[in-house]
Amino acid sequence: MLPYPVLVLSLVVMWLLLNGFSIGQFILGSLVAMFAGWAMASLRPEKTRLKKWHLVPKLCWFVLYDIVKSNIAVAWIILRSGSRHHKPGFVTVHLDIRNQFSLAVLAVILTSTPGSAWLEYDSNDHSVLLHVLDIENEATWRDTIKNRYEKLLLEIFA
Repeated sequence: MLPYPVLVLSLVVMWLLLNGFSIGQFILGSLVAMFAGWAMASLRPEKTRLKKWHLVPKLCWFVLYDIVKSNIAVAWIILRSGSRHHKPGFVTVHLDIRNQFSLAVLAVILTSTPGSAWLEYDSNDHSVLLHVLDIENEATWRDTIKNRYEKLLLEIFA
């Protein structure tokens, strides 16, 4: 009946938080959430298993550190906007990740880091195209993505 009960429960709670609690809103939110759960089941997403839970805090620490560092770098670029010393550009990175959930997590990480945006994933050659606000060294970006994020994601979702 409910293939994704956590999803359904989360959607009902979100519905009630956004629309206020009443019996009518609860019934309507429950119906919408049930249909969303069935729609999700029809997509048949692959099952994801976390193999190494103990590496998740390490990944979170890296992401948090890089977000703070990137915020400072972007703020510095904005503050000295009169002088155009930054070099925006595009970077292509070939990935070893094949798991769709891992790719989604990597996309969220790279897009949530200020100064970078995940633009396109090519499933034929397994590469991602990123836009970077300030490319000082493309090799550094590739190294960060491959050795810092992708390596951990491959271990976590192996």
